[in-house]
Amino acid sequence: MAERRFRALRPRMLGLRRPSDRHQPPPPERSMDPRAASAATAPVERSIVDAGLYRDGHRIATPQTLGEAYRLLPGEPGTMAWIGLYRPAEAQLLAAAEEFGLHELAVEDAVVAHQRPKLERYGDTLFVVLRAARYLDEVEEVDFGEIHLFVGPNFVLTVRHSQAPNLAAVRRRLEEDPELLGLGPEAVLYATLDSVVDGYAPVVAGLQNDIDEIETEVFGGDPKVSRRIYELSREVIEFQRATSPLLGILEGLIAGFDKYGTDEELQRYLRDVADHATTVAERVDGFRQLLDGMLTVNATLVGQSQNEEMKRLTEASFAQNEEIKKISAWAAILFAPTLIGTVYGMNFDYMPEIHWIFGYPFALALMALVCAGLYLVFKHRRWL
Repeated sequence: MAERRFRALRPRMLGLRRPSDRHQPPPPERSMDPRAASAATAPVERSIVDAGLYRDGHRIATPQTLGEAYRLLPGEPGTMAWIGLYRPAEAQLLAAAEEFGLHELAVEDAVVAHQRPKLERYGDTLFVVLRAARYLDEVEEVDFGEIHLFVGPNFVLTVRHSQAPNLAAVRRRLEEDPELLGLGPEAVLYATLDSVVDGYAPVVAGLQNDIDEIETEVFGGDPKVSRRIYELSREVIEFQRATSPLLGILEGLIAGFDKYGTDEELQRYLRDVADHATTVAERVDGFRQLLDGMLTVNATLVGQSQNEEMKRLTEASFAQNEEIKKISAWAAILFAPTLIGTVYGMNFDYMPEIHWIFGYPFALALMALVCAGLYLVFKHRRWL
């Protein structure tokens, strides 16, 4: 039945099967993200990183193809297949959908990628999207990865679209603990969740270190700190988008413990992961509030610095004006006798008082009187 359903849906499933569909608009996940086209990497044809069949927590076979894994998978309890894919081709995911009865919408999400973290149930199969993260200290950026998990009654299919996280380490950890791996596909889901959440700890530490440095720069008056705050805020917001939905995923798993008969030991493990995820989410939320506060404080400090600079410039301008007033006043005082002396020095025969005996003292007295008058006027106006 599943095979007939996927053969019928295959032409329309991802909009990539018929020639007439080549000019269809891109999926919403890519059309909303202009970076998707540049970030996409061509899928490799051989994308099975590792595949194993396990019975009671021990590997019993290592199939080379999806078809072989499905054929070797018996229906007896305690046996499951765990297949890891890395950037699989669309045809390979369609083959997995036919073999394991995966829902076409979940397969489309796995092919398109660029999904937000989420948990969806299609019948007896869980579809989980996780966003892993790692901190790159050299460039002060958070690098994000994406993992898609199909968790069925007797199989786990992981689709990884980035180098991180290292799911090979998760497989080694579980293979070294057959008792935990023997709990079935839910144990693989738990171990993957635990690995992703544990990977958040170095990111939190790196962001905390950057925030501490920014605090020092803000109060140290570094003019470039505003740009650094903005860039780090973007990283924190992106990190928050990866961590916040994880709480809903874990709450959904915890709510289904009784309904789906989850092992008690596994319940404790998942609750521990939920506690760690809550701590990370709270720290990230605190980071965002801190950065918002730093941006406000930095703007206030920059404003205060500009006000102080304007005050200094105003005071300097005022002092300069006072000096100009003094110079102008003395220039006017000195100009008055010069003007009078110039008039009396014109040597014309017909000038008043030119042959007067008191002409010379009168000219000097007039100069002194004008200078004294100007001095008193400028003194009254506080120019001197």
